[in-house]
Amino acid sequence: MAIVEVTIVPLGTATPSLSPWVARAHQVLEEEAKAAGLKTMLTPMATILEGDLDRILAAIRKAHEAVFAAGAVRVSTSIRIDDRRDKPASMEGKVRSVEEKLKGEAG
Repeated sequence: MAIVEVTIVPLGTATPSLSPWVARAHQVLEEEAKAAGLKTMLTPMATILEGDLDRILAAIRKAHEAVFAAGAVRVSTSIRIDDRRDKPASMEGKVRSVEEKLKGEAG
């Protein structure tokens, strides 16, 4: 089970606002995730996907191409992969682990 952070950014657009392209990329990620049994989480700076790494990478490729199809002439995609194989991992589990440690420090 992999957890992957992806940021897809069009370059050289006519406006500094990137939300139309980001929305299209995220829409494709959501569609692909639903079809492939992946989980997604939209954050202010990226989209997080959880599931099979090959399926995640295929979804990212489609989202990357969707930004070109939406009119971008150059696209920069950044990917960070957390692929833990010694025990199951999840987005919620990672957050819960840090929150537990923060509670321990507060007491």
